Amino acid sequence: MKVLGILGSHRRDGVTAKLLDAVLNGVDPAHETATIYLEDYEFKPDTYESKDKVLDQLEAKLLESDVWVIAAPTYWRNLSGKMKDFFDCMCQRLVRFDRKGETHPDRFKNKHYLSITDCYTGTFENWVTGVTDQSLRTIDQVMSAAGVIKINEIVMTNSWGVQELPAGKQAECLKRGKQINSIQKRDDSTLKRYIQLFFMVAVMALAAMGIQVGLGLMPKTNFWLSYSSFVVIFFVLLACILHFATYVKHKRK
Repeated sequence: MKVLGILGSHRRDGVTAKLLDAVLNGVDPAHETATIYLEDYEFKPDTYESKDKVLDQLEAKLLESDVWVIAAPTYWRNLSGKMKDFFDCMCQRLVRFDRKGETHPDRFKNKHYLSITDCYTGTFENWVTGVTDQSLRTIDQVMSAAGVIKINEIVMTNSWGVQELPAGKQAECLKRGKQINSIQKRDDSTLKRYIQLFFMVAVMALAAMGIQVGLGLMPKTNFWLSYSSFVVIFFVLLACILHFATYVKHKRK
């Protein structure tokens, strides 16, 4: 397995780079690791007349890698300009467009990624206001369109003036790096988890409503209709909340 670090910061030795290095240090030596520093590459969007040769090089590195560790700082509540420019220029290579202009996963489908960002904002303020949320959402939107599977994410706050990573954050990065070692080719567990959730909701609802009927708190008429509609509605609402909490509302620490 090959793990590729993609660094989109203005400094190759800053906090973002240290976070990326710490993650890669957690990867098993049996796997190959490499890093591309986007500031070293002068790329431009492809045109109808010709493809950008620098993007050809970067695309080749992405294709030969199994896992991407995408690291970029948060500036003004959004992803750094260099990383955003990289995504914009790679747009037509990351996805396939149909006749209507809609995007579909293409050659990068089922690869994996881990995202990293950092900001000067304090931990509590970031938790309340979500300064880093848009950076992570941007990465997730691009990767989701390309069919790349998310492993996890790392956020570091209070990065102003930091020369060395705090011990806790260093440990977290190493943990995420080790997590990369055990990824599967495909992530087929999401559907399985939602099916398990549905049956748990169904069993608990049946038990709760059965107790209510036994205590005379609920009429027996139309019991199964009420039960079925409750299970479906409750499951849909719960699934939406879990999706929001898991994928949309990023952890902010």
